[in-house]
Amino acid sequence: MELAHSLLLNEEALAQITEAKRPVFIFEWLRFLDKVLVTANRVDVKEKQKKLVEQLTGLISSAPGPPTRKLLAKNLATLYSIGDTFTVFQTLDKCNEIIKSKDDTPAYLPTKLAAVACVGAFYDKMGRMLGSSFPDTINNMLKALKSAESQGRGEILLSLQKVLCGLGGAAASCHRDIYKNARSLLTDRSMAVRCAVAKCLLELQNEAVFMWTTELENVATLCYKALEGSNYGVRVEVAKLLGTVMATALLPKHASVMRQNVKRATLEEVLELMATGFLRGGSGFLKSGGEMLKGGGSVSREVRVGITQAYVVFVTTLGGQWLERNFATFLSHVLDLVSHPRATQTHVEAVYSRRCVSFMLRATLGGLLGEKAQIAAGKEICQAISKQMRAVEAVVNDISGENKAGAADVSASQHVMVCALKELGSLVQSLSATASPLIQEPSIGLLETVTSVLLHPSMAARLAAAWCLRCVAVALPYQLTPLLDRCAERINSLKSSPEAVSGYSFAMAALLGGVHQCPLGIPHSKGKLVVSIAEDLLRTAAQNSRLSLQRTQAGWLLLGALMTLGPSLVRYHLPKMLLLWRNVFPRSQKELEAEKARGDAFTWQVTLEGRAGALCAMRSFVAHCPELLTEDVIRRLMTPIECAMTMMSHVPAIIKVHGAHLKASAAMVRLRLYDILALLPPKTYEGSFNALLRELVAEFTLTDNSANTTTSLLRSLCHYDDSVLMGSWLQETDHKCIEDQLQPNSASGSGALEHDPSSIYLRVPVGEAIPGPLPLGVSVIDASVALFGVVFPHVSFKHRLQMLDHFAECIKQAKGVRQQAVQLNIFTAVLSALKGLAENKSTLGPEEVRKSALALVMGALDNPNPILRCAAGEALGRMAQVVGEATFIARMAQTSFDKLKSARDVVSRTGHSLALGCLHRYVGGIGSGQHLKTSVSILLALAQDGSSHEVQTWALHSLALIVDSSGPMYRGYVEPTLSLVLTLLLTVPPSHIEVHQCLGRCLGALITTVGPELQGNGATISTIRSSCLVGCAIMQDHSDSLVQAAAISCLQQLHMFAPRHVNLSSLVPCLCVHLCSPHLLLRRAAVACLRQLAQREAAEVCEYAMSLAKRGGDNNTIHLNITETGLEGVLFGMLDRETDRKLCSDIHDTLGHMLSSLAVEKLSHWLKLCKDVLAATTGKDVGAPVVVEVEKDEEDSEKKDEMDDDSMFTGLGEDDKSKPSVAPRWVTRVFAADCLCRIILLCENDKAHFDLAAARSAQAKNPKGDQLVLHLSDLIRMAFMAATDHSNQLRMAGLQALEDIIKKFASVPEPEFPGHVILEQYQANVGAALRPAFSPDTPSDITAKACQVCSTWIGSGVVSDLNDLRRVHNLLVSSLDKVQAGKGSSSQLYSESATTMEKLAVLKAWAEVYVVAMNIKKDAESKPAKPVQSGEDDDDEDDMGADVLPPDSLITLVQPELPSLSRLWLAMLRDYALLTLPAEFSSQLPPDGGAFYTPETIDTARLHYRSSWAPVLHAVALWLSSTEFGAAEEKEDVPSALSKAPAISQAASSTTKSFEESVKDRMHLMLGVSIEFLCFPRPEEPIHNVMSCLHALFTLLASPCAKIHIAEDQLLAVELLNVLHRLLLTRDPPAVQLQVTAVVQETIRAAQDHLQRQKAGKGKEEEGEKDSQPSLGEGADTGELVPGKSLVFAAMELLVFILVRHLPQLNARVKESPSHVPLRPQRLPEESARLVANTVSILAELPSLCSPAGSMTILPTVLFLITGVLRETALKTADNSVPVTVTAALQGIKTIITSPLARVEGMQTQWSGLVRSGLASVLENSLPEESRPDMDEVSMLTAITLFLLSASNELVGVMVLQKGCMDRFRNALNSSDPWVQARCYQLLLSVFQHSSRALSTPYIHALAPLMVEKLKAVERSRPGTAAELQAVQEGIRVLENLVGMGEEQNRVQLLALLVPTLISYLLDENAISSAPQVSRALHEFALQNLMRIGPLYPAAFKTVIGAAPELKIRLESAILANQASSRAKAAARLAQPQVQAAPTIKLKTNFF
Repeated sequence: MELAHSLLLNEEALAQITEAKRPVFIFEWLRFLDKVLVTANRVDVKEKQKKLVEQLTGLISSAPGPPTRKLLAKNLATLYSIGDTFTVFQTLDKCNEIIKSKDDTPAYLPTKLAAVACVGAFYDKMGRMLGSSFPDTINNMLKALKSAESQGRGEILLSLQKVLCGLGGAAASCHRDIYKNARSLLTDRSMAVRCAVAKCLLELQNEAVFMWTTELENVATLCYKALEGSNYGVRVEVAKLLGTVMATALLPKHASVMRQNVKRATLEEVLELMATGFLRGGSGFLKSGGEMLKGGGSVSREVRVGITQAYVVFVTTLGGQWLERNFATFLSHVLDLVSHPRATQTHVEAVYSRRCVSFMLRATLGGLLGEKAQIAAGKEICQAISKQMRAVEAVVNDISGENKAGAADVSASQHVMVCALKELGSLVQSLSATASPLIQEPSIGLLETVTSVLLHPSMAARLAAAWCLRCVAVALPYQLTPLLDRCAERINSLKSSPEAVSGYSFAMAALLGGVHQCPLGIPHSKGKLVVSIAEDLLRTAAQNSRLSLQRTQAGWLLLGALMTLGPSLVRYHLPKMLLLWRNVFPRSQKELEAEKARGDAFTWQVTLEGRAGALCAMRSFVAHCPELLTEDVIRRLMTPIECAMTMMSHVPAIIKVHGAHLKASAAMVRLRLYDILALLPPKTYEGSFNALLRELVAEFTLTDNSANTTTSLLRSLCHYDDSVLMGSWLQETDHKCIEDQLQPNSASGSGALEHDPSSIYLRVPVGEAIPGPLPLGVSVIDASVALFGVVFPHVSFKHRLQMLDHFAECIKQAKGVRQQAVQLNIFTAVLSALKGLAENKSTLGPEEVRKSALALVMGALDNPNPILRCAAGEALGRMAQVVGEATFIARMAQTSFDKLKSARDVVSRTGHSLALGCLHRYVGGIGSGQHLKTSVSILLALAQDGSSHEVQTWALHSLALIVDSSGPMYRGYVEPTLSLVLTLLLTVPPSHIEVHQCLGRCLGALITTVGPELQGNGATISTIRSSCLVGCAIMQDHSDSLVQAAAISCLQQLHMFAPRHVNLSSLVPCLCVHLCSPHLLLRRAAVACLRQLAQREAAEVCEYAMSLAKRGGDNNTIHLNITETGLEGVLFGMLDRETDRKLCSDIHDTLGHMLSSLAVEKLSHWLKLCKDVLAATTGKDVGAPVVVEVEKDEEDSEKKDEMDDDSMFTGLGEDDKSKPSVAPRWVTRVFAADCLCRIILLCENDKAHFDLAAARSAQAKNPKGDQLVLHLSDLIRMAFMAATDHSNQLRMAGLQALEDIIKKFASVPEPEFPGHVILEQYQANVGAALRPAFSPDTPSDITAKACQVCSTWIGSGVVSDLNDLRRVHNLLVSSLDKVQAGKGSSSQLYSESATTMEKLAVLKAWAEVYVVAMNIKKDAESKPAKPVQSGEDDDDEDDMGADVLPPDSLITLVQPELPSLSRLWLAMLRDYALLTLPAEFSSQLPPDGGAFYTPETIDTARLHYRSSWAPVLHAVALWLSSTEFGAAEEKEDVPSALSKAPAISQAASSTTKSFEESVKDRMHLMLGVSIEFLCFPRPEEPIHNVMSCLHALFTLLASPCAKIHIAEDQLLAVELLNVLHRLLLTRDPPAVQLQVTAVVQETIRAAQDHLQRQKAGKGKEEEGEKDSQPSLGEGADTGELVPGKSLVFAAMELLVFILVRHLPQLNARVKESPSHVPLRPQRLPEESARLVANTVSILAELPSLCSPAGSMTILPTVLFLITGVLRETALKTADNSVPVTVTAALQGIKTIITSPLARVEGMQTQWSGLVRSGLASVLENSLPEESRPDMDEVSMLTAITLFLLSASNELVGVMVLQKGCMDRFRNALNSSDPWVQARCYQLLLSVFQHSSRALSTPYIHALAPLMVEKLKAVERSRPGTAAELQAVQEGIRVLENLVGMGEEQNRVQLLALLVPTLISYLLDENAISSAPQVSRALHEFALQNLMRIGPLYPAAFKTVIGAAPELKIRLESAILANQASSRAKAAARLAQPQVQAAPTIKLKTNFF
């Protein structure tokens, strides 16, 4: 392939390769040329032009394939337009010669087509440059057109289109000829030709004025004819032509028109023309009225659907503004269409026409109008409805019967009503909460208008009105309850009107069905209301025969709807329901028999309807309340159901007696019965299988049914991928809802509410706007087929065989059309059964069953109906799956092999090739591996059969299935398959779209098979890869959108496996172009691919998209809206237009990926995007993302001309640039608000985004950089806009964003005003954003969210001025009043759980504020009071007050509310505690609910409690501990000032007792809630809940009352510790673990206090007998600690866990394991260090809780752990600071060694052993090792010293230890680190000074000499650094102390050591001035000391000095020099010695 990449064709290389590969080589060269010509140097091109032209023209005659000729033509044209144009006319003539040639052989055809393509390309590229030659060319082509075959016709027409495009108005002379020749081909039998003509005429109408003036009617007639018998592609193209021509006729785009004073068409004329087509089709325009009244045949459906699309194109072309201005006219026109008798000749036709009109309205209104305009349109629709309704009422109330024509009007009006109401409903639903102006404006009276239709005589209109009300309620949930009440009231008051009963019950049912879409629900009482109305209707049904039917239906409909409210509500009414169900059916067989004899036709109809209704309500119950289906309930349901089954067999006889009009009611009963049985487990009705199966089989084999009704389920049971064979991919287009009408099965696409009223309350199927149940006849068959599939797996083999044989018999009996119908139904049933078997994992049965099934299936593989062949193939595969035996599969495969080898007819070849594919699909690669080779070879051969494209399609499809299912086993066949795929892509004509689609499927499957290997560089892999890329390139260039979509998904696969080889620079622009495609599948594929690319390479994708926007100027045909907002902007714009779920979710994901990787770098860009989307209020009609260019206004007139070329490219859902696009809709705005929150979250990692000063300096350094904090005002503005919008969802998103902003920016200081924060300036905005959320009509969820934001804002500390805070605070106060109003608030709109949510949110918000307030207060109290600022000025004080909050400030806001708050909080916690009880205690719950929930809404209430209990718990804990457990509120009479007094006035003892009890109750409540939660916090629980709970426990235990309580009940404390231990196991964050240790510490303290009290008590009793010390504490006398009962044991468990978690080295087992590699100790992170330190301090406290014996049990462990921690964490730090862990360990050692245990008798030996072992461990750990170079000797020495000082008695005289200690000291003295020496001297000093001489003397003897030596040596190496100096000073200090300690007689000797050393430090006067600072300091120090020692020991001093005269001289000279200098600089020197004298090292903690 590389050889093909050269400017000229490499002919040698071409000659060397095989014949088969040449086309690919040539195509690859042309591809290369196409890319290179545009970029190449013009001079190079001109040099080689001659040779290039020769090569290219040579290729024309080499019979190139379709893709090759397209590229060839393009290259030739490009070459001429870049190079010289001398020879262009020669080449043109050459092409014309070829076109004229008379050679008609198939072999010459490709050459001709290539020539035609070249001519088109020349004119397209060069247009008027080829000026005069065009008439000949055009005539030549038109001549050829007459004699050409279909492929030639298509190609010539497309070429003509290009010629017209290139020449523009210049070709006017030929326009008529082209028109005449082309128009007749609009009805060509080849669909591809029809498409080509439509495209050609569309191009022509741009310039040919006559087409939309004089010829307008003829063009329309032609289009109508073209639509007859058309396929989807033709409909789209013809609709485009028709719609565009009509739009042009109305608003010509031409200046020329004005000049030629042509008569312009009026809107009425144009619409009239289109209506004619809609109502009459292509049958001609008979203007006389006679024909019209007679009726005549109905319009063919294809025409109607095509014209519907044309209407949409017409309006879209004229644009949104036109529609806004002319909406009234348009609306009345389309509604007239559906009221016309021609459109509604039969019921199904009427439904089809309604669907078409609804589609027109939805596609135009929904897509083109912004929200404001939509509201205006809604008004128009309302007026249309009320106008119709007035007319209807006039007829209905006209008793005299003068108005005879009126009855017809009424029946016609129902269809108008349905369309108008359906559109109104869709409109309101899509507007959601933004529709409120439409509902609220009294002048429109929307609700009145819609409810008036509930009394319409026609059921369809009543249902439509009910549906519309449901849409209103879902859009505006606050309307739900009032609407229900209103309907209920009207039903009761209009009981006697059949229409009213029916209409209002429909409305109620619809509203109930909508509740599940309203999260806030409805009040529980509404359920009771509905039940009572329904009961009343059913009870009174028999009273009045005129109303019986309606009341019965209404009653059951309401009960069915009630079931959708779910188990929590239905539970209460279930007994009543079961009773009602039982009473509808006869109780026994006898009654059933008796019943048959009674009754007339009418009573039977009522009875059957009643039973159908009851079964329907049951089905609704089973579907919506599965939780209530206990064994018992199912048993009770089965009684009526079994009775219904028995009744089924009697019905035919009854129908015989009473007439056929009962058939519908009977069918309804069967439908309901099948529906409910399909939902119940088949085991429950096993006994009735036989009778049931008889019914089912009779149903779908049409035994008693004379109509040939077919089921609609076949397509859904066949595999989705097979749609290409069945044509059902149509369901994936924008036109799905009207294209459904053209599907082959019965009544397809004719769904309508009136076919099954129960669907009004059921869930709407996914992807549909409104439920559309199919007509009853089809629904029953569907239900029977579905139930057959459920039952079949449970039937005996004998019966299975009988049924299969019976099926074969049925098919044999039927003839013609009926046979097809029966066969379709039977196959659907068989597929359903096989699917059921596979799902149940059961088998088909023994040999005879298989045989019978196989015969049935094999027979259908040769059926002429493709859908049946598909079904047969699928059934065969499913059979192989359920039988699963190799021999059986082999037999099936062999049959197909034999058939394919011999058969020549298309039908059997297609059927059996699919059979092979399905076998492989369902058995998988392994199961069918042995047939793989044969299958592949046969299918490859079939795929090359050029004579039948159908065979190619089916063979390729099967091949794709095989490749897919074989996986890696297919690897051996990849090359031959791939080369076949390429060959076919290069040769199959593009008009055979299905073949190309299957080729795409094959290519995709092959790419997946090769998979990640595609990254390789081997020769074979490179070839495979380039073949795949060539294949993708061919498909990308195909004209059909589905093939392009396949190409994109192949490239997507390739990009997944080999990203380097997919060229994004060409792929991304191509995807961007497809985003505007009129084809849904192509848009979906493009977005799906972008989503994948954006995951990895978002930045590149955006860049390439922008480059396309820059290039967009050159090429007008690409219609793109990429402006400076880039691809992101386009995607945001798409969100407004697209309705497809999958597409929108992919767009969301794509934007999400782009945001994650780009938003932080391009902050301004993304924030502007979000802001533009959010700022686009409904008023402006300018699209935010798709910014309309500025030059609109200035250059309008020139724009008009430029626009000509592209305005024809407008299709469905595409925005023309000349029209302002629609402002972003609310859904998009919500998404933008979510994006805003995500952006804030993404910036978290970089602190500069949240620091104004840092951001400003960063921006100064790098102006391109961008920090979030600089956009704060924008962020606030966006959040504010969102939070105050109409749309509730947007308000939620806005409040969420506001909360995020407050949380992130609360602490950001304002650099210009120190002491202030940056958010302060926005407090007005925050207040304004929150206020509307507290208005009374706001939904609870928004108010709840707003409370959350309020508490965040108040607690954030942003606002320091109380008066400013009050605004927000008042909002919370007002909500609190609401909470206190209690449960029974009168006007309840939402369910009780919504009220619960709101109240709990308020309490939670107050709790959070209180917690913050208390924390501020605590901090203020713990800080020392600030000294008053200078002077006594009061002004200063005031200033200060403004900046610094007084500590109590926030508390003063909460204080007034505290009494009521605390009560409410405790009530809420009580509720929560009850609600968390496990299910088995549910009987203990109070029957009438709790303080804030009702028993009915208990399940939803739980969720609300779960989200708000934690802060409340914390608040209550704070309140309890600050008021001593509410002691204050017990004595209400005490004024509040005393409320803080802890003591309780001695009131009557009763109150005291009750106070004790209340303490106990509250304590139990708090601990219970906490422990329950901490036992098992759900993983999804936010971590702050855990923290709140731990804080609450800590606060609680800090209060004395609580301490007493928990200490008295030791098991409670143990349980608490165990739970905390479990929490540690599951939660990692250090904050949690730290807080846990705090709680443990409090628990231990409580136990210690308790023990002290006990001891004190015991002590008093035993004053007398001092000697017997009782063993209080754990472990008593034995020392045994019982796990589970012992607090100490529980604490140890928990603490050890923490230590081992952070210091795994402590675990001895780890060290012993063979795999253990000793780690170098690491510095612990700060948080871990704090944690370990806390743990160690608690550990050290534990022995004090034990009796002496108990403490001996735990001490070894405790000491082991503490010394271990010391060992692991004593590491040197750079600044010699002591780590907190070490401090804690040392403190712990001290606590233990100084404990009173040492004094307990009987423990001495054990104790000494322990202490000695402890010291031994420390000594061992402090041995210097290579593995621990950074061990901190100082800390180790400190520990040793601690032992020596605190436990001297136990250690005196233990030589081993003494030697060890001395060694350590010696090492430290000899250390090279002066810091270690200094500390060592300090520690030695403390040892030397120890009171016990027995301890200190050996150390003095051993270490003093060494010290003296060290100090003497200093003279030779004077200290160089401050640290060294300090070491010397410390040493001297020790010596001085030793001198002091020595006895008088030894003093001289001691001074003889000290004084000479000091004197040796003095410098002589000459050296002083030049000596370094440190050396001078040593001199000063020595001098000071000497001058101090002299006077202390005068005699000894004299002796020493006298003994050595040279000392004396040095000393005196130093003193003299000192005095001299001191006079000079007295002040400077005075300061110095004082500083030096104090030791500069202070121990962090004083251990001694």
